[in-house]
Amino acid sequence: MSGILAIGVALLLLIYLAYRGLSLLILAPALAALVALVSVDTPLLASYTQVFMGSAGSFIVQYFPLFLLGAIFGKLMEDSGSAEVLAGAIVQRLGESQAILAVVLSCAVMTYGGVSLFVVAFAVFPIAAALFRKADLPKRLIPGTIALGAFTFTMTALPGTPAIQNAIPMPFFGTSPFAAPGLGIMTGLIMLGLGQAWLSYRARQARAAGEGYGKHDSDPTPPDHLREHAAGEGFDLAEVQPQPHGGLPSLPLALLPIVLVIALNLLFTAVVIPAMDTGYLADPVYGATSIESVRGVWSVISALVLSILVLIALNWPRLQQLTASLDSGASASLLPIFNTASLVGFGSVIASLAAFDAISAWVTTAGGDNPLISLAIAVNLLAGMTGSASGGMSIALSTLGDTYLAMGQAAGISPDLLHRVTAVATGGLDALPHNGAVITLLSICGLTHRQAYLDIAAVAVVGPIISLIVLILVGSLVGSF
Repeated sequence: MSGILAIGVALLLLIYLAYRGLSLLILAPALAALVALVSVDTPLLASYTQVFMGSAGSFIVQYFPLFLLGAIFGKLMEDSGSAEVLAGAIVQRLGESQAILAVVLSCAVMTYGGVSLFVVAFAVFPIAAALFRKADLPKRLIPGTIALGAFTFTMTALPGTPAIQNAIPMPFFGTSPFAAPGLGIMTGLIMLGLGQAWLSYRARQARAAGEGYGKHDSDPTPPDHLREHAAGEGFDLAEVQPQPHGGLPSLPLALLPIVLVIALNLLFTAVVIPAMDTGYLADPVYGATSIESVRGVWSVISALVLSILVLIALNWPRLQQLTASLDSGASASLLPIFNTASLVGFGSVIASLAAFDAISAWVTTAGGDNPLISLAIAVNLLAGMTGSASGGMSIALSTLGDTYLAMGQAAGISPDLLHRVTAVATGGLDALPHNGAVITLLSICGLTHRQAYLDIAAVAVVGPIISLIVLILVGSLVGSF
């Protein structure tokens, strides 16, 4: 019992101290050491160097290319003006009366195409602020609107998304980014529908109460350049950010790199890589693995590399500081992956404790005869405890992935369905108030948790959990499709 209590205290401290702003690079190893220190028969230094660092390093080795390429792609989309063009085009076509849906779809298009949700939040906020002001919708609804488009269905549900949450299950289950496409689309539409219905309801409430955009001069403010762009009464795409050298790209040019990421991902997954002779992967030099374990990662890497090259070629005149953009994108990938790796290391130390066996036994039997329920509970709880979708998923799969795969095979559940349930389960409790993306989004919008978190919780916690329940029910009845 003392071991379980130590684990519980460490997780609560992780949530609280992360919420207070302490870096996970310090917090995760410190709390892992604390748990090891108070546990019986657990060597402190070995837990750090052999368990914590070993797991953190393995995560970085396996997923660093995805973080790196994704960050570079997003930075080039931002610096070329493509992100602003896409957001502006959607807003202009849907119009002022559909301000909420326009912002949601702007975020969704960019995140589904591989643009980092942090980049999307910075790029879309000034557009959303101007549009909400013109439509006289409360500013407090902006964070929930951006969260719906960037944190939910494009991150976990839609097949083919290059998001890391869709990539992590691939080596564990031998699947691809397009696992269970029909179920993924169904689940994504449910998330979108529930979130849009909630935000529309909140907008009607505000209008009935006579609440408009409001005055926010006394609130925390975003960076100067964002505040200046949001201050305008109308929407003008040219005012969102300084235009790149050579002007903004046309809409087709802005959209093409995103289309390429998705199309090339599918092409490599279904055609190119299966046609390759990969027998050499059985050699210990290459990890003594199989193509099923690496196909998904190879597909995403190949798609992003080619799309980055095309993006650069199409926007060469606009990328006058190409080296700076590449350096900035590469640098932007470091903190997210090291934060996530630190959480994975923390989870591995927890999993090495004798007390974790009791927790694992409970989790793996929580769903009764249905391993999908157990898998969903484990991933969602760990994502909530760590405040990280990818971190919680990695901890769950690294400790129990083989168990769930065996349970699924015994129950006749396809690995594709296990993949999709795992990915969707990361989106729910991960968006609790201490989540880094939530804190960053509120800071960008210049709002507090008290003002805007209710709507974030509705669209990014409640909606995804309901969608996950439907996914499990349908998947249990009809299987993967």
